[in-house]
Amino acid sequence: MKATGIVRRIDDLGRVVIPKEIRRTMRIREGDPLEIYTDREGEVIFKKYSPIGELSSFAAQYAETLYKTCNMAVIISDRDAVIACAGVPKKEYGDKSLSDELEEIIENRGMYAYREGGKKYSPIADGGGHYVSCAMPIISEGDVVGCVASLAENGGERMKESIGGEMESKLVMTAAGFLGKQLET
Repeated sequence: MKATGIVRRIDDLGRVVIPKEIRRTMRIREGDPLEIYTDREGEVIFKKYSPIGELSSFAAQYAETLYKTCNMAVIISDRDAVIACAGVPKKEYGDKSLSDELEEIIENRGMYAYREGGKKYSPIADGGGHYVSCAMPIISEGDVVGCVASLAENGGERMKESIGGEMESKLVMTAAGFLGKQLET
């Protein structure tokens, strides 16, 4: 754990302000859920809570099934990082921060599909060898909690014609809708 040197007092309602610099660095937005931990030494630790992270093994199985049955490279993310992937190298994509473009797609709360000749958006901040072919935010109880995105290889073909286009969009929408419903139950 790293000390910041910043000290804050608790107000009469029990609130403490997390400084703007820390919120910006840790990508904590207004309304983001934080999980509270304590330890034996009296430390109180705030950790960003990822509802979709609770389904990480389930999400990994879903991504793997999409890849095996449809030959569709897929990532499933919370609002900040990839939590599951299939059809792409796990070392390259697993637990990586999302690109600003994919975060914007998520914030727009609607379906995104790459159009031929359009700008190719990287799914992760580090770049990677793929671009977002199709993406749909995962919405649970009215809140955006993550995203399902199919990927295409840079310099390569998009999905085979038998799966691409409308079918690809429907598969991604179905996955996002299904994962959103799993969080509600």
